[in-house]
Amino acid sequence: MRLKGEISYPDEEEEGKKEMHSISAGVPQHLKLVVGYALTKKKTISFLQPKLQGLARNKGILFVAIDQNRPLSDQGPFDIVLHKLSGRNWCQIIEDYRQKHPEVTVLDPPDAIQHVHNRQSMLQDVADLNLSDCYGKVSVPRQLVITEDPSSIPDAVTKAGLVLPLVAKPLIADGSAKSHELSLAYDQYSLSNLEPPLVLQEFVNHGGVLFKVYIVGEAIKVVRRFSLPDVSKRELSKNAGVFRFPRVSCAAASADDADLDPGVAELPPRPLLESLAKELRCRLGLRLFNIDIIREHGTRDHFYVIDINYFPGKQCGLELRSSSTNWYGKMPEYEHIFTDFFLSLVQSKYRKRPTVECAYWKNNNGNVS
Repeated sequence: MRLKGEISYPDEEEEGKKEMHSISAGVPQHLKLVVGYALTKKKTISFLQPKLQGLARNKGILFVAIDQNRPLSDQGPFDIVLHKLSGRNWCQIIEDYRQKHPEVTVLDPPDAIQHVHNRQSMLQDVADLNLSDCYGKVSVPRQLVITEDPSSIPDAVTKAGLVLPLVAKPLIADGSAKSHELSLAYDQYSLSNLEPPLVLQEFVNHGGVLFKVYIVGEAIKVVRRFSLPDVSKRELSKNAGVFRFPRVSCAAASADDADLDPGVAELPPRPLLESLAKELRCRLGLRLFNIDIIREHGTRDHFYVIDINYFPGKQCGLELRSSSTNWYGKMPEYEHIFTDFFLSLVQSKYRKRPTVECAYWKNNNGNVS
Protein backbone atom coordinates (compact mmCIF):
# COMPACT_ATOMS: atom_id res chain seq x y z
CA MET A 1 0.00 0.00 0.00
CA ARG A 2 1.23 3.50 -0.75
CA LEU A 3 0.01 6.70 0.82
CA LYS A 4 -0.83 9.64 -1.38
CA GLY A 5 1.87 12.27 -1.39
CA GLU A 6 4.72 9.96 -0.48
CA ILE A 7 8.03 10.83 -2.10
CA SER A 8 9.27 9.10 -5.23
CA TYR A 9 12.74 9.27 -6.76
CA PRO A 10 14.10 9.83 -10.29
CA ASP A 11 14.14 6.82 -12.60
CA GLU A 12 17.90 6.95 -12.97
CA GLU A 13 18.47 6.31 -9.30
CA GLU A 14 17.90 2.56 -9.45
CA GLU A 15 19.35 1.86 -6.05
CA GLY A 16 17.18 4.55 -4.52
CA LYS A 17 14.12 3.16 -6.26
CA LYS A 18 14.73 -0.34 -4.91
CA GLU A 19 15.19 0.90 -1.38
CA MET A 20 12.19 3.19 -1.67
CA HIS A 21 10.11 0.25 -2.87
CA SER A 22 11.05 -1.75 0.21
CA ILE A 23 10.34 1.26 2.44
CA SER A 24 6.91 1.82 0.91
CA ALA A 25 5.95 -1.84 0.94
CA GLY A 26 4.33 -1.63 4.34
CA VAL A 27 3.13 1.01 6.79
CA PRO A 28 4.17 0.52 10.41
CA GLN A 29 1.24 -0.44 12.58
CA HIS A 30 2.51 1.50 15.59
CA LEU A 31 3.41 4.82 14.03
CA LYS A 32 5.11 7.24 16.43
CA LEU A 33 4.80 10.41 14.39
CA VAL A 34 3.95 11.86 10.98
CA VAL A 35 6.07 14.59 9.39
CA GLY A 36 4.28 16.61 6.73
CA TYR A 37 6.72 18.28 4.38
CA ALA A 38 6.37 21.20 1.97
CA LEU A 39 9.63 21.48 0.03
CA THR A 40 10.66 22.21 -3.51
CA LYS A 41 11.15 19.19 -5.77
CA LYS A 42 14.95 19.59 -5.69
CA LYS A 43 14.97 19.96 -1.92
CA THR A 44 12.73 16.92 -1.50
CA ILE A 45 15.04 14.70 -3.53
CA SER A 46 18.22 15.97 -1.87
CA PHE A 47 16.95 15.82 1.71
CA LEU A 48 14.58 12.85 1.77
CA GLN A 49 17.10 10.36 0.54
CA PRO A 50 16.33 6.62 0.68
CA LYS A 51 18.55 5.97 3.69
CA LEU A 52 16.79 8.65 5.69
CA GLN A 53 13.40 7.32 4.63
CA GLY A 54 14.34 3.77 5.58
CA LEU A 55 15.74 4.67 8.99
CA ALA A 56 12.72 6.87 9.68
CA ARG A 57 10.31 4.01 8.89
CA ASN A 58 12.24 1.72 11.23
CA LYS A 59 11.81 4.30 13.99
CA GLY A 60 8.10 4.78 13.26
CA ILE A 61 8.40 8.08 11.40
CA LEU A 62 6.45 8.68 8.22
CA PHE A 63 7.09 11.54 5.77
CA VAL A 64 4.01 12.73 3.87
CA ALA A 65 4.01 15.40 1.16
CA ILE A 66 1.75 18.39 1.76
CA ASP A 67 -0.56 19.16 -1.15
CA GLN A 68 -0.26 22.90 -1.77
CA ASN A 69 -3.51 22.87 -3.74
CA ARG A 70 -5.55 21.83 -0.70
CA PRO A 71 -6.16 23.62 2.61
CA LEU A 72 -3.41 22.62 5.02
CA SER A 73 -5.84 22.11 7.91
CA ASP A 74 -7.67 19.49 5.85
CA GLN A 75 -4.53 17.37 5.62
CA GLY A 76 -2.77 15.20 8.16
CA PRO A 77 -2.98 14.70 11.04
CA PHE A 78 0.63 15.81 11.42
CA ASP A 79 2.91 15.86 14.43
CA ILE A 80 5.50 18.00 12.63
CA VAL A 81 5.35 20.26 9.59
CA LEU A 82 8.70 20.71 7.83
CA HIS A 83 8.69 23.46 5.24
CA LYS A 84 10.91 25.63 3.08
CA LEU A 85 8.87 27.42 0.46
CA SER A 86 8.99 31.10 -0.41
CA GLY A 87 6.29 33.69 -0.93
CA ARG A 88 3.96 35.74 1.25
CA ASN A 89 1.03 33.50 0.55
CA TRP A 90 2.80 30.41 1.85
CA CYS A 91 4.09 32.25 4.92
CA GLN A 92 0.54 33.32 5.74
CA ILE A 93 -0.75 29.77 5.27
CA ILE A 94 1.86 28.41 7.68
CA GLU A 95 1.26 31.16 10.22
CA ASP A 96 -2.50 30.58 10.17
CA TYR A 97 -1.90 26.85 10.56
CA ARG A 98 0.35 27.44 13.59
CA GLN A 99 -2.36 29.51 15.25
CA LYS A 100 -5.09 26.93 14.61
CA HIS A 101 -2.95 23.87 15.42
CA PRO A 102 -0.71 24.68 18.40
CA GLU A 103 -0.31 20.95 19.01
CA VAL A 104 1.72 20.62 15.77
CA THR A 105 5.42 21.52 15.74
CA VAL A 106 6.18 23.76 12.75
CA LEU A 107 9.80 23.85 11.57
CA ASP A 108 10.25 26.77 11.67
CA PRO A 109 8.12 29.92 12.25
CA PRO A 110 7.91 32.01 9.05
CA ASP A 111 8.85 35.28 10.78
CA ALA A 112 11.97 33.67 12.26
CA ILE A 113 12.99 32.38 8.84
CA GLN A 114 12.49 35.81 7.27
CA HIS A 115 14.75 37.29 9.94
CA VAL A 116 17.78 35.36 8.62
CA HIS A 117 16.92 36.21 5.02
CA ASN A 118 18.24 39.69 5.74
CA ARG A 119 22.01 39.83 6.17
CA GLN A 120 21.78 42.93 8.33
CA SER A 121 19.40 41.46 10.90
CA MET A 122 20.85 37.92 10.84
CA LEU A 123 24.24 39.01 12.13
CA GLN A 124 22.89 41.62 14.53
CA ASP A 125 21.85 38.81 16.86
CA VAL A 126 25.46 37.60 16.93
CA ALA A 127 26.81 41.11 17.48
CA ASP A 128 24.44 41.59 20.42
CA LEU A 129 25.75 38.44 22.11
CA ASN A 130 29.22 39.76 22.91
CA LEU A 131 30.12 36.11 23.39
CA SER A 132 33.56 35.91 24.98
CA ASP A 133 34.84 33.43 27.54
CA CYS A 134 37.90 31.33 28.32
CA TYR A 135 37.34 29.29 25.14
CA GLY A 136 37.46 32.22 22.76
CA LYS A 137 35.65 35.24 21.38
CA VAL A 138 32.89 35.31 18.75
CA SER A 139 32.02 38.48 16.88
CA VAL A 140 31.00 39.64 13.41
CA PRO A 141 33.05 41.58 10.85
CA ARG A 142 32.41 45.30 10.81
CA GLN A 143 29.82 45.94 8.16
CA LEU A 144 27.80 48.63 6.43
CA VAL A 145 24.40 48.39 4.76
CA ILE A 146 23.86 50.28 1.50
CA THR A 147 20.29 50.43 0.21
CA GLU A 148 20.58 52.85 -2.73
CA ASP A 149 22.76 55.25 -4.74
CA PRO A 150 26.01 53.40 -5.61
CA SER A 151 27.84 56.71 -6.03
CA SER A 152 27.51 57.34 -2.29
CA ILE A 153 29.27 54.09 -1.31
CA PRO A 154 32.91 55.41 -1.24
CA ASP A 155 32.00 58.28 1.09
CA ALA A 156 29.86 56.02 3.27
CA VAL A 157 32.72 53.57 3.62
CA THR A 158 35.12 56.36 4.59
CA LYS A 159 32.70 57.75 7.20
CA ALA A 160 32.16 54.26 8.64
CA GLY A 161 35.91 53.70 8.84
CA LEU A 162 35.80 50.33 7.09
CA VAL A 163 39.13 48.88 5.98
CA LEU A 164 39.65 47.44 2.50
CA PRO A 165 39.29 44.89 1.03
CA LEU A 166 35.54 44.57 1.50
CA VAL A 167 33.23 41.66 0.79
CA ALA A 168 30.00 42.76 -0.88
CA LYS A 169 26.95 40.56 -0.37
CA PRO A 170 23.34 41.05 -1.47
CA LEU A 171 21.26 42.30 1.45
CA ILE A 172 18.64 39.62 0.94
CA ALA A 173 19.75 36.01 1.44
CA ASP A 174 16.68 34.13 0.24
CA GLY A 175 18.46 31.13 -1.28
CA SER A 176 18.24 32.40 -4.84
CA ALA A 177 21.28 32.32 -7.12
CA LYS A 178 21.54 36.11 -6.97
CA SER A 179 21.65 36.13 -3.17
CA HIS A 180 24.89 34.12 -3.29
CA GLU A 181 26.73 36.39 -5.74
CA LEU A 182 29.59 37.82 -3.75
CA SER A 183 32.22 40.40 -4.69
CA LEU A 184 35.57 41.42 -3.26
CA ALA A 185 36.37 45.13 -3.59
CA TYR A 186 40.06 46.08 -3.44
CA ASP A 187 39.91 49.84 -3.81
CA GLN A 188 37.55 52.56 -2.70
CA TYR A 189 36.95 54.09 -6.12
CA SER A 190 35.55 50.85 -7.51
CA LEU A 191 32.92 50.62 -4.77
CA SER A 192 30.53 52.76 -6.81
CA ASN A 193 30.34 49.90 -9.34
CA LEU A 194 28.50 47.73 -6.83
CA GLU A 195 24.74 47.23 -6.97
CA PRO A 196 22.68 48.05 -3.84
CA PRO A 197 20.94 46.91 -1.75
CA LEU A 198 23.95 45.18 -0.26
CA VAL A 199 26.04 44.59 2.82
CA LEU A 200 29.73 45.47 2.88
CA GLN A 201 31.83 43.43 5.31
CA GLU A 202 35.48 43.90 6.16
CA PHE A 203 37.40 40.93 4.81
CA VAL A 204 39.13 39.02 7.60
CA ASN A 205 42.14 36.88 6.70
CA HIS A 206 41.33 33.37 7.88
CA GLY A 207 43.82 31.00 6.29
CA GLY A 208 41.49 30.08 3.44
CA VAL A 209 39.40 27.78 5.67
CA LEU A 210 35.83 28.18 6.82
CA PHE A 211 33.97 26.16 9.48
CA LYS A 212 30.40 25.16 8.76
CA VAL A 213 28.48 24.56 11.97
CA TYR A 214 25.28 22.58 11.40
CA ILE A 215 22.53 23.00 13.99
CA VAL A 216 19.73 20.42 14.14
CA GLY A 217 17.87 21.00 17.38
CA GLU A 218 20.54 20.55 20.05
CA ALA A 219 22.83 18.51 17.80
CA ILE A 220 25.94 20.25 16.45
CA LYS A 221 28.23 19.06 13.65
CA VAL A 222 31.24 20.92 12.28
CA VAL A 223 33.16 20.46 9.02
CA ARG A 224 35.94 22.41 7.33
CA ARG A 225 35.57 23.94 3.89
CA PHE A 226 38.04 25.73 1.66
CA SER A 227 37.36 29.45 1.39
CA LEU A 228 38.78 32.63 -0.14
CA PRO A 229 42.56 32.90 0.28
CA ASP A 230 44.09 35.56 2.51
CA VAL A 231 44.85 38.98 1.04
CA SER A 232 48.26 40.42 1.90
CA LYS A 233 49.05 44.14 2.07
CA ARG A 234 51.21 43.72 -1.03
CA GLU A 235 48.36 42.11 -2.97
CA LEU A 236 46.01 44.84 -1.80
CA SER A 237 48.36 47.55 -3.10
CA LYS A 238 48.75 45.84 -6.49
CA ASN A 239 45.10 44.97 -7.12
CA ALA A 240 42.24 47.29 -7.95
CA GLY A 241 38.63 46.89 -8.93
CA VAL A 242 35.82 44.58 -7.89
CA PHE A 243 36.18 40.83 -8.37
CA ARG A 244 32.88 39.01 -8.62
CA PHE A 245 32.31 35.42 -7.55
CA PRO A 246 28.89 34.31 -8.93
CA ARG A 247 27.37 31.42 -7.01
CA VAL A 248 30.47 31.31 -4.82
CA SER A 249 28.61 29.71 -1.97
CA CYS A 250 27.62 26.27 -3.15
CA ALA A 251 29.08 23.16 -1.61
CA ALA A 252 32.78 23.92 -1.56
CA ALA A 253 35.33 21.15 -1.45
CA SER A 254 35.91 19.61 1.93
CA ALA A 255 39.08 20.59 3.77
CA ASP A 256 38.70 17.90 6.42
CA ASP A 257 41.34 15.63 4.88
CA ALA A 258 43.64 18.33 3.54
CA ASP A 259 47.18 18.80 4.83
CA LEU A 260 46.65 22.12 6.61
CA ASP A 261 48.55 24.14 9.15
CA PRO A 262 47.23 22.98 12.55
CA GLY A 263 46.65 26.60 13.53
CA VAL A 264 44.30 26.94 10.58
CA ALA A 265 42.66 23.52 10.67
CA GLU A 266 41.90 23.30 14.40
CA LEU A 267 38.13 23.28 14.94
CA PRO A 268 36.54 25.93 17.16
CA PRO A 269 36.27 24.75 20.79
CA ARG A 270 33.20 22.62 21.37
CA PRO A 271 32.05 24.54 24.50
CA LEU A 272 32.21 27.79 22.56
CA LEU A 273 30.08 26.37 19.74
CA GLU A 274 27.56 24.96 22.21
CA SER A 275 27.18 28.36 23.86
CA LEU A 276 26.82 30.07 20.48
CA ALA A 277 24.28 27.55 19.19
CA LYS A 278 22.23 27.74 22.39
CA GLU A 279 22.08 31.53 22.29
CA LEU A 280 21.22 31.68 18.60
CA ARG A 281 18.50 29.03 18.86
CA CYS A 282 16.87 31.22 21.47
CA ARG A 283 17.41 34.58 19.76
CA LEU A 284 16.59 33.42 16.23
CA GLY A 285 13.74 31.11 17.19
CA LEU A 286 15.11 28.49 14.75
CA ARG A 287 16.04 24.83 15.15
CA LEU A 288 17.38 24.05 11.65
CA PHE A 289 20.18 26.31 10.47
CA ASN A 290 23.90 26.49 9.86
CA ILE A 291 26.50 29.06 10.81
CA ASP A 292 29.53 29.98 8.73
CA ILE A 293 32.48 30.77 11.00
CA ILE A 294 36.06 31.83 10.29
CA ARG A 295 39.06 32.15 12.63
CA GLU A 296 41.14 35.29 12.28
CA HIS A 297 44.48 34.20 10.85
CA GLY A 298 47.28 34.44 13.38
CA THR A 299 44.97 33.95 16.35
CA ARG A 300 43.75 30.79 18.01
CA ASP A 301 40.58 31.99 19.69
CA HIS A 302 39.10 34.92 17.74
CA PHE A 303 36.20 33.80 15.54
CA TYR A 304 33.81 35.64 13.24
CA VAL A 305 30.34 34.61 12.15
CA ILE A 306 29.98 35.71 8.52
CA ASP A 307 26.67 34.11 7.51
CA ILE A 308 23.67 32.20 8.85
CA ASN A 309 21.53 30.01 6.58
CA TYR A 310 18.16 28.48 7.33
CA PHE A 311 17.73 24.77 6.45
CA PRO A 312 20.11 25.13 3.50
CA GLY A 313 19.95 22.75 0.58
CA LYS A 314 23.57 23.36 -0.35
CA GLN A 315 26.59 24.37 1.61
CA CYS A 316 26.58 28.12 1.77
CA GLY A 317 29.35 30.50 2.71
CA LEU A 318 32.46 32.14 1.35
CA GLU A 319 33.72 29.18 -0.66
CA LEU A 320 35.26 28.95 -4.09
CA ARG A 321 35.05 25.35 -5.27
CA SER A 322 31.70 23.74 -5.89
CA SER A 323 29.95 20.44 -6.43
CA SER A 324 26.35 19.32 -6.64
CA THR A 325 26.14 17.54 -3.29
CA ASN A 326 23.50 18.40 -0.71
CA TRP A 327 24.88 19.66 2.59
CA TYR A 328 23.00 17.13 4.68
CA GLY A 329 24.49 14.34 2.57
CA LYS A 330 27.95 15.52 3.69
CA MET A 331 26.92 15.96 7.31
CA PRO A 332 28.16 12.95 9.32
CA GLU A 333 25.30 10.67 10.42
CA TYR A 334 22.66 13.13 9.24
CA GLU A 335 20.01 10.39 8.99
CA HIS A 336 20.34 9.48 12.68
CA ILE A 337 20.59 13.11 13.75
CA PHE A 338 17.38 14.10 11.99
CA THR A 339 15.31 11.08 13.02
CA ASP A 340 16.39 11.48 16.65
CA PHE A 341 15.60 15.19 16.40
CA PHE A 342 12.08 14.57 15.08
CA LEU A 343 11.40 12.01 17.80
CA SER A 344 12.65 14.36 20.52
CA LEU A 345 10.20 17.05 19.41
CA VAL A 346 7.14 14.96 20.18
CA GLN A 347 8.28 12.93 23.18
CA SER A 348 6.76 15.38 25.64
CA LYS A 349 3.41 15.41 23.89
CA TYR A 350 3.22 11.85 22.58
CA ARG A 351 -0.32 10.72 22.03
CA LYS A 352 -1.90 7.60 20.62
CA ARG A 353 -3.30 8.10 17.17
CA PRO A 354 -5.40 5.84 15.00
CA THR A 355 -3.65 3.53 12.59
CA VAL A 356 -2.27 5.26 9.52
CA GLU A 357 -4.73 3.51 7.27
CA CYS A 358 -7.75 4.78 9.24
CA ALA A 359 -6.42 8.29 9.74
CA TYR A 360 -5.58 8.87 6.09
CA TRP A 361 -8.69 7.14 4.85
CA LYS A 362 -10.73 9.59 6.87
CA ASN A 363 -8.77 12.71 5.88
CA ASN A 364 -8.50 11.83 2.21
CA ASN A 365 -12.14 10.70 1.80
CA GLY A 366 -11.09 7.15 1.24
CA ASN A 367 -8.44 8.04 -1.37
CA VAL A 368 -5.63 5.85 -0.10
CA SER A 369 -3.64 4.08 -2.79
